[in-house]
Amino acid sequence: MAEQTGAKGSAGSAAERSGDQGGVFGRVPLVERPAVDPEAFKAVMASFAASVTVITTVDAGGQPHALTATAFTSLSKRPPLCLVCVDQRARAHAVIRRERRFAVNILNQDQAELSAHFATSLDDKFDGVEWAAGEVTGCPLLPGALAWMECRLFAEHAGGDHDIFIGELVKTGASAGAPLVYFRGAYAELSES
Repeated sequence: MAEQTGAKGSAGSAAERSGDQGGVFGRVPLVERPAVDPEAFKAVMASFAASVTVITTVDAGGQPHALTATAFTSLSKRPPLCLVCVDQRARAHAVIRRERRFAVNILNQDQAELSAHFATSLDDKFDGVEWAAGEVTGCPLLPGALAWMECRLFAEHAGGDHDIFIGELVKTGASAGAPLVYFRGAYAELSES
């Protein structure tokens, strides 16, 4: 017997296909599932090696803001989208939301010092740091970065204590080199096989 499909040609909703019936996953209601504690979460997520980025933005007065982030990924080719997860307590968070623009600098393996610098809570993170304003957004681009992209804020979504900022790429650049990688609480280098 042929499977019946909905109006859009799918075999039911994602919830129906996964067995999720109104807040129940499998046989255990989601509200009764124990949450993973923050330390266990941190330990397991540290096992995911990630490129290190510096996310930059600029406020209406021209003051630059930035943070180091590893929670970054590509999202779509059409339109060209990426996403970054930003802690709601970060100073740059409110500026990105208000100004609706940011740049992503993917750090080169020799830029660990820059990564550590932008991970601090300094008032002026750009004091003594060389940068150039992006042509389209004006957001800081860091010399020597492996790649960079200027983005306009396309959408945002809540994600616990972070917000997910989706950026539409409006200008990009890339150069030769290897990425700075973060793995289990330390910087790592990729080895060629």
